Amino acid sequence: MKSERGATADSVTTRAALLDAAQQIMLEEGYAAVSTRRIAALAEANSALVYYYFGNMDNLFVELFRRGADRSYRHQLDALESPQPLWALWDSIHDQSQTALTMEFVALANHRKAIRAEITESSKRFRALQLAAVSEILARYGAQQRPYTPGALVLLMSSISRLLRMEEAFGIDTCHAETIELIETYLRDLEGERRLEPR
Repeated sequence: MKSERGATADSVTTRAALLDAAQQIMLEEGYAAVSTRRIAALAEANSALVYYYFGNMDNLFVELFRRGADRSYRHQLDALESPQPLWALWDSIHDQSQTALTMEFVALANHRKAIRAEITESSKRFRALQLAAVSEILARYGAQQRPYTPGALVLLMSSISRLLRMEEAFGIDTCHAETIELIETYLRDLEGERRLEPR
C-alpha cells in the first residue's frame, strides 16, 4: 500500500476518489458489488490504480474503514468537549448517518480477517475514549455509581443505539421511544434539557 508521505496532490485526490467510489458502491449495492473494475469506472480512473494505491482489496477496505472511523473519533472528541458532553456523546453515538456503511463492514468482517481485526481495534479505541471521558464527567457530576457506573452507561448508550438503528433499518420501532427515554431521562437529570442540536 502506498504511503501518503510525500504524496502529490493528484495522488491524494485519486486515492480519495477511489475510496469515495468504493463507499458509494457499498452503500448502494453492498460490499459484494465492490470490485476494482466498478471502483475505477465510478472514479473515472484506470483499474490498475486500485492495486497501485492499495495493493489489494483488503487494504482498500481497511483504509476505507479507517477513514470513517477516524472521522467518527474526531466527532466524538468534539462532542466530549461540548457544554453538555453526555448529550453530545449520545447524539454522536446515535447518529444514523453511518449505520448502513457500518453494517456492510460488519458483514464483510465475516469473510475478511483484516476487516475483523480493524473493527476490533477500532472498537477498543472508541471504548477506551468513551470510558475515560464518561468516568471523568460522572465524577464531575458526583454520579459515578448510581444508577449506572461509567462502564455500564457507555455500554448501554452504545448497545441500545446500535440495536435501535439496526432494527430501524428493517422498519422496526416497537418500544424504541421508551428505550430512548430511559437514557435521555438520565441525561436530563445530569445535564438538564438538551441544548445542542442532535448531530
